[in-house]
Amino acid sequence: MSFKDKLQQVRREKKLSQEDVAVALNISRQAVAKWESGVSHS
Repeated sequence: MSFKDKLQQVRREKKLSQEDVAVALNISRQAVAKWESGVSHS
């Protein structure tokens, strides 16, 4: 399972939005969206 797939799976299981994940990691929501789309891995 790729990182993007795992991220989406865990986020949905925990019922978290991309914004929730971004706030928890102190990053932008756009960064989370890029990770989930596979555009960026950092």
